[in-house]
Amino acid sequence: MSDSLPLELSATMQRRRAAWVLVSLALLALLALVWALGSGEMAAGPADILAALSGGDSMAATVVRELRLPRALAAFACGGLLALAGALMQVLLRNPLADPYVLGVSGGASVAALCAMLLGLGALWIDAAAFLGALAAMGCVFGLARGEGSWTPTRLLLTGVVVAAGCGAVVSLLLTLAPDRTLRSMLFWLMGDAGAVTQPWPALIGLALGLALSLPAARELNLLARGERVARALGVATLRLRFGVFLVASLLTALAVTTVGAVGFVGLVVPHLLRLALGNDQRVLLPGSALAGGCLLLMADTLARTVVAPIQLPVGVLTALLGVPVFLWLLSRGPR
Repeated sequence: MSDSLPLELSATMQRRRAAWVLVSLALLALLALVWALGSGEMAAGPADILAALSGGDSMAATVVRELRLPRALAAFACGGLLALAGALMQVLLRNPLADPYVLGVSGGASVAALCAMLLGLGALWIDAAAFLGALAAMGCVFGLARGEGSWTPTRLLLTGVVVAAGCGAVVSLLLTLAPDRTLRSMLFWLMGDAGAVTQPWPALIGLALGLALSLPAARELNLLARGERVARALGVATLRLRFGVFLVASLLTALAVTTVGAVGFVGLVVPHLLRLALGNDQRVLLPGSALAGGCLLLMADTLARTVVAPIQLPVGVLTALLGVPVFLWLLSRGPR
């Protein structure tokens, strides 16, 4: 009895801490959304934001509702998609350096999107090409990693790295052959840009579905993170679980890349930070990563369009500038 009491107190404290962090992230997301809607060349106050959300027809309300709101929602949703996919990939591969792009999904999307740009296709066709390219890369990696037998995380990782390297070479070739009139738009797409988003709902729906599919498997993911033998001994169908995690994480990444391009560091850094704050319980880490990733990309996109206005920076540049020092700080804490 005396030994179980400290364990119960520790578990209660962990639950309270997790709840506090999740509530704080939700409030931060709300504040980041208000900041994004109010920032720009035409400043909008709380009254303008409320008027925009309630259907007002003033100039400021129209700008907020038709220009800033779709972009802000898309940035939040795609940040959540990337962070959630990164957390799933790190469990799947049991590698803290895994991120949503490690299996070549973004490389396939980039090749297909740049080809569509070279052909002069419209935005809708570019998005469709990017999504199909991501699916093609996903199928290629899984098929090659499996070979004639059952695939392992190591084979999957190595195959993804090779496919990503091949896609990177093709991207470099396409950029070399691209005419000057399309080169800038191609570079913006590769570095991430939410400025052209008009329909954020597919990304928001994808984020909700991703959480709905991954959270019921959180207990099994906790066991898988301890090792495949441990998970199998405790009754987890590891092959089915790994395939499901790979499929969900790849589809989330494909949807995010299709919406805002290849934005880096969100899926790598955010799960690490949340793991330091919340521990490695996937029941808390997965929703926390979605919230934190959405906040990070939303704030980075707001800075990208306001810090040197009227010039708009690629949002991927801001996430890299924020992610590199944070990741180096995490590495410096490793030995301790």
